[in-house]
Amino acid sequence: MFAKQLTVFIENRTGRLCEVLNVLKNNNVNILSLSLADTTEFGLLRLIVNDPALGKEKLSECGFSSLLSDVSIIKIPHKVGSLQELLRAIDNDGVNIEYMYGLSIEGESAYVVLKASDIAKVDAILIANNIETVSCEQIANG
Repeated sequence: MFAKQLTVFIENRTGRLCEVLNVLKNNNVNILSLSLADTTEFGLLRLIVNDPALGKEKLSECGFSSLLSDVSIIKIPHKVGSLQELLRAIDNDGVNIEYMYGLSIEGESAYVVLKASDIAKVDAILIANNIETVSCEQIANG
C-alpha cells in the first residue's frame, strides 16, 4: 500500500517555513509528520498530511512549488533492532533507500525533533510558552 507525501520546495530564509505552514493551517490541512532538509539556498519540506491533494493545490495557489509522491508508511514493533531487521530485508532485495524520517504518535500527541542554530534560545522560548519537551528516556519508557 502506498501513501502520498507532499514535498514543498522553499527558499532557505527566515519566515518561509511559517508561510507554508500558514497556508496548510488556513486550509485545514493537518500535518501528521514532517521532515525538513536544507541546502544553502533552499529546503525540502516533506510532509505526510491528512489531505495531500488539497495541500498541494492550496500551496500552488500561493506560489509554492510542490509535488506529490508515493511513499510507504511502515509499522514496525517498538523494540531494539526492529528497524535494522526491516532495512536488512529491503537491502537483501537490492533496493536503495533514498531517505526516511520518523513518525511517532502516542494517543493524541505527536513528537517532532527540532534542530536549531541556537538551542538555548529555542529552549527559553519553549519554557516561556509552557510548551512541554521530553527526553529520549521519557519516550523510551512510554
